[in-house]
Amino acid sequence: MRFDTKIAVVVREDLADWQKLNVTAFLAGGVAHATEDVVGEAYEDGSGNRYLAMFREPVLCFAADAEGLSKAHGRALSRGLATALYTDEMFATDNDTDNRAAVRAVEAEKLSLAGLALYGPRNSVDRAVKGLKLHR
Repeated sequence: MRFDTKIAVVVREDLADWQKLNVTAFLAGGVAHATEDVVGEAYEDGSGNRYLAMFREPVLCFAADAEGLSKAHGRALSRGLATALYTDEMFATDNDTDNRAAVRAVEAEKLSLAGLALYGPRNSVDRAVKGLKLHR
């Protein structure tokens, strides 16, 4: 099935593995709030156990250097895409309030980005991540 929208997560390639996974998980949580229909229905197994709903469409994960991440960020903002971000400063905090304060303290073009998640029209997301490689 081809969706009109796309979810992309971009993580800086020089991070430690645990950081890449942490950043990806946090960013995915942000995308889950982009619109009411980005998440599908809850799951249930044959024994009646219920499970949380997940995204209704695939998530493409990209790797980028700091420059590529910055370009994707600028493109996403200029296209008005729903964007979640994770900055280097957030690794040093341990709560959501401090995370928001760390981001608020830095102007957009000076953010030290560790990762981004983008959601929006397929073509706009494709243009925002143009030139980036899928994460391996």
